[in-house]
Amino acid sequence: MTKVEKIEHEVKQLNRIDLAAFREWFRHYDAEEWDRLIEKDVQAGQLDQFAEEALAAHKAGKTQEL
Repeated sequence: MTKVEKIEHEVKQLNRIDLAAFREWFRHYDAEEWDRLIEKDVQAGQLDQFAEEALAAHKAGKTQEL
């Protein structure tokens, strides 16, 4: 049994209250991990091209206010 399969099994054993608490914890954990990955990509310059393209499109009048 893999580690993920073990976790799946344990999650399935949770009662409703514990499952809700786990769900809330995981939602926060996952969001924080996503933020860390995005920050890493920003620091590495991996999003620079997208920002430049967006700014160029805006300067060219190809955007609209939301």
